[in-house]
Amino acid sequence: MKIGIANDHGGFKLKTKIVNYLKKKGYEVEDIGTFSTESVDYPDFAFKLSAKVVDKEVDFGIAICSSGIGISIACNKVKGIRCAKADSTRDAKLSRIDNDANILALSGRMPTYKALDILDVFLTTGHPEAERHDRRIKKITDYEEGKY
Repeated sequence: MKIGIANDHGGFKLKTKIVNYLKKKGYEVEDIGTFSTESVDYPDFAFKLSAKVVDKEVDFGIAICSSGIGISIACNKVKGIRCAKADSTRDAKLSRIDNDANILALSGRMPTYKALDILDVFLTTGHPEAERHDRRIKKITDYEEGKY
């Protein structure tokens, strides 16, 4: 499985730990940056990551900024992206089961052990075929102004 990961300056330290962890677990990782704690604009990295997910260059994405909120909002601007900001393993599990999330957003301020637990659940939870969930996901994916 290939994982894309992107971050801003606030997510750099956690990203570095996650990349090492994923590689040790045998995942292929594409690090989209940023590569330091120098201030950058998170939307730039969110859009690069989202494009790779939509184009199926990576199987899943991980997006990290200081709060996890801004980068998740930016990712969700891209058609085909369902980015979930998760603060718990339960959030991660439900984001996959109910929403078929394809990008996980994390707070760079989160303790590493907690982020890794959330990440493991996100990457190992499948999306079961369920008509009610798929119907809702289709509405999100196919949204057009005035359609619903």
